Amino acid sequence: MRWILYVFPRVFLLKIGQIIRPILRIIYRGSNYIDPIDSSSYRTFLVYGYGKNFRKNALCPGTLSLERHRLLWLYLRDGTNLLKRKLKVLHFAPAQPLLRQFKRLNNWDYITTDLESPLVDIKANIYDLPFKDESFDLVICNHVLEHIQDDYRAIKELFRILKFKGELIAMVPLSLARTKTYENSEIKSKKLRKIHFGQYDHVRIYGLDYKNRLERVGFEVELIPYGKNLSKKEQEIFRINRNELIPVAKKH
Repeated sequence: MRWILYVFPRVFLLKIGQIIRPILRIIYRGSNYIDPIDSSSYRTFLVYGYGKNFRKNALCPGTLSLERHRLLWLYLRDGTNLLKRKLKVLHFAPAQPLLRQFKRLNNWDYITTDLESPLVDIKANIYDLPFKDESFDLVICNHVLEHIQDDYRAIKELFRILKFKGELIAMVPLSLARTKTYENSEIKSKKLRKIHFGQYDHVRIYGLDYKNRLERVGFEVELIPYGKNLSKKEQEIFRINRNELIPVAKKH
């Protein structure tokens, strides 16, 4: 799937996606798998990724959600009251399936941001965000920090804009087999980054010390194994990774 981004501009792909999604819903409709984000059901999900990350039944054809999007939605919906509270929310690089649902929440003052995405309300650099101190109750910054060279600087900025007792949800590709994050600033080419970090635009592989990185700026952090709260049947029908952790960082 990712090779398409090299050939077509993102805006073009977004417009095409709006046309294709309803067609894919019909083509793949069935009852084997469910996307909990919108409760649509399918006979199969699509493959996604490349190399070692090539996964079957990963991408929902009708919503374009991946395992991490569905897991986050289930956590927010069933494991918290965040979707029901009146909150000011900042969402970095929002994935389309979650973006559509979050925009429908009348109780959220919902703002999106990214450096390049055509989907967002405000284009901004995560190192220097155009928001006052303690502006947001909730910040969602998922699968962003692995792309950022100076993640410490970025995390400090996220801490700054959060209100006292606010929460940051910052999921990353996190290797449970690593106690220490692997990074090397001298690895710059796309080819070598793919070899070393698993993807051409990643600059590290986070280990379990990711928790310490968040705590270093003052957060109180919990790595929540929310997928394990679901039954095996739910894990299969929603197609989520039961071992994926949801890092929730609170500002105290």
